[in-house]
Amino acid sequence: MTASVPLYKEMFRPQFHLTPPQGPMSDPNGMVYVAGEYHQFYQFTGRWGHAVSKDLIHWEHLPLALVSDELGDIWSGSCVVDHHNSSGLFHDQYGMVALFTHFKDGLQSQSMAYSHDKGRSWIKYHGNPVIANPGLKDFRDPKVLWHEESRRWVMIVSVDREVYFYSSENLIDWRYESSFGRDQGSQAAVWECPDMFKLPVAGEEGISKWVLHISIGDNRQTDGSHAQYFIGEFDGCRFVNDDASGKEVNWTDYGQDFYAAVTYSDIPEQDGRTIWLGWTSNWKYPFAGPTSPWKGGMSLPRSLSLKRNAEGQLRLVQQPVAELKRLRRLVSDMHGVELSSDKLLLDYRGRSFELEATVHWEAAAAFGVRVCLSDEEATEIGYRPKSSEVYIDRHRSGWSEFISREGKPFHFGKQFVAAHTAQGKQIKLRLFVDESIVELFVDGGDTVFTTLIYPGPSSQGIELFAEEGAVTFTSVNVYEMRSIWT
Repeated sequence: MTASVPLYKEMFRPQFHLTPPQGPMSDPNGMVYVAGEYHQFYQFTGRWGHAVSKDLIHWEHLPLALVSDELGDIWSGSCVVDHHNSSGLFHDQYGMVALFTHFKDGLQSQSMAYSHDKGRSWIKYHGNPVIANPGLKDFRDPKVLWHEESRRWVMIVSVDREVYFYSSENLIDWRYESSFGRDQGSQAAVWECPDMFKLPVAGEEGISKWVLHISIGDNRQTDGSHAQYFIGEFDGCRFVNDDASGKEVNWTDYGQDFYAAVTYSDIPEQDGRTIWLGWTSNWKYPFAGPTSPWKGGMSLPRSLSLKRNAEGQLRLVQQPVAELKRLRRLVSDMHGVELSSDKLLLDYRGRSFELEATVHWEAAAAFGVRVCLSDEEATEIGYRPKSSEVYIDRHRSGWSEFISREGKPFHFGKQFVAAHTAQGKQIKLRLFVDESIVELFVDGGDTVFTTLIYPGPSSQGIELFAEEGAVTFTSVNVYEMRSIWT
């Protein structure tokens, strides 16, 4: 970084996404709400970085929370509030407890730390590790949650291509309960960063389901890392997949840059939301992007729900948190725009904005919006009615000279596609573009894409388009998004 470029004003720097001031940010860790603050811990080269927020939007960076010690580096994990001092570590008060993976000389084990001062300082538990490695190569990423029905803590640990479940009354002494995953869902690579949470089913009073979320490491089948989820039942000991065959794969995000998503623990009951975010990169090219002095960042926080699709299947729905609307400034408001095998350039130019569009069609091969547009570059977001698919195309999105972790050239410029059945020949697109991050939410979050792009500085145009037919953009709203760093 040169003296002429202030921090958070660098090329490609997102303006309303969380990124570190400097250095590499990867998997989100230890996400928890305590005393009016959301804590965002994250992987920072074998340590836990730390940021806090009162509104999930504006962030304050704090010093490193957990650093390496004689037991090794500090890998991924989770954090909970021990409200009733079940651990006995807080002298009849509440405190924060972090469970994480220690890694040393190829050995992974689960350890613990605790904080009396709202995460500003941490004490490593003297009896670490609390779960020793049982002779496994992959044994990491503990996610801890309180299971109300059985009145005890539950821990989920990644073990190769499955997960182990443990239980505890005190967060210190853990008992193995069961495993899940053999021959379930995608087995393309090692399972990582598990999470599990219970969600009500929209429109079905009194019905809730457990969602088990799994990130999948770098692999050829998905051309990089990816993520999947299972829907089922959990009794405090065992997870049972609703899909009896175990073969169904539910992908979390259809872009290439949403990984290791986990939910915030201890969000107040009166809030009522389940919220998560993920790392905006891919283990195929984790820190290969042309950004400096930072690498990596987080997605927008998303509120989660379950609803049935047109075929009656339960699916995870993700929507940007409502707090994001505080950053909006309306810069373009259009209605009833008709296009027939044509395109329309909008007056607004920019690279940190939100766009909402409702589109109706009778017959068209494709339609949508192109962003970060110039004569040489564009990122295309569209829908193909005949094949019922949404896509994001970054073939012409700008810089794409990626080298994979294996040291080989990687084809960054590609198209991402997801099947999506729009109802009544109408579709709603909600798009966030933030310098180098694109997040797309289709029809209220039924289908979601997260994708990195690296356009040149002059690529700031936005245009609507229709191909081989007529469409009506019933409404198109563009909001400039204020920077959270100024």
